[in-house]
Amino acid sequence: MKKAMAGLLMAAMVVGTLTGCGKSSSNAVTTDGSTSMEKVIGSLGEAFQNESGITVTYNPTGSGSGIQAVQEGRCDIGLSSRELKEEEKNAGLTGTVLAYDGIAVIVNPNNPVSDLSVEQIAEIYTGQVTNWSQVGGIDAEIVLIGREAGSGTRDGFESITGTEDACNYRQELTSTGDVITTVAQNEAAIGYASLASVKDSVKALSVGGVSATEEEIKNGNYVIQRPFVLVTKTQAKLSDEAQKFFDYITSADAKEQILASGVVPAVD
Repeated sequence: MKKAMAGLLMAAMVVGTLTGCGKSSSNAVTTDGSTSMEKVIGSLGEAFQNESGITVTYNPTGSGSGIQAVQEGRCDIGLSSRELKEEEKNAGLTGTVLAYDGIAVIVNPNNPVSDLSVEQIAEIYTGQVTNWSQVGGIDAEIVLIGREAGSGTRDGFESITGTEDACNYRQELTSTGDVITTVAQNEAAIGYASLASVKDSVKALSVGGVSATEEEIKNGNYVIQRPFVLVTKTQAKLSDEAQKFFDYITSADAKEQILASGVVPAVD
């Protein structure tokens, strides 16, 4: 009897451990990572669930945290809004591009500035240009809003504008939504956010005369863009449910759903 009870207790502890680590249980798929990918993953997850009956969960922790969650076995699929680094690939991770997203440079709708070059954006974020009047705007100190270290959006923005480790942020925020809300509430603010998440409460600037639109992202004319990446373990097999979800969202069947989410699918 004591041996039987001990066996039951051990089984319960194993189940509790698996549940606590966030890995998918039967008939569920767990995703974790980029806050910029919320809209597209939410849309794809809902469509997949309606078709298959398999639940898809999403945990918006940021790209770096999502990559770590996969590595530690705490989720099925990580979500990153940047390419994997060589050290991450060497650590046993594989990145699959799901879609391409423009990083919109956003200002308050009352800001008269409507276009900036990449060079001007870099000068603003590195403190060489500090007043809107220097780029055709009002006489007001520019308030720099950005994302936290480890954010895929920040990594993409800084690498493309050549401002890595040189930005003089007033605020470093932990989600796309927070950046949009902050810029919407401050007429002197400038920020950057996933084009798929931009709302009417802010204004997306054109960059070098090119608007941040799906068409301009697809043809490569809009230069501030980055990939949305699905992160998996190279040597580990996905669960049947996670593999079905992965296959669905990377197939041509998901193309229209991805486009409707405001990003450009990697599958032609």
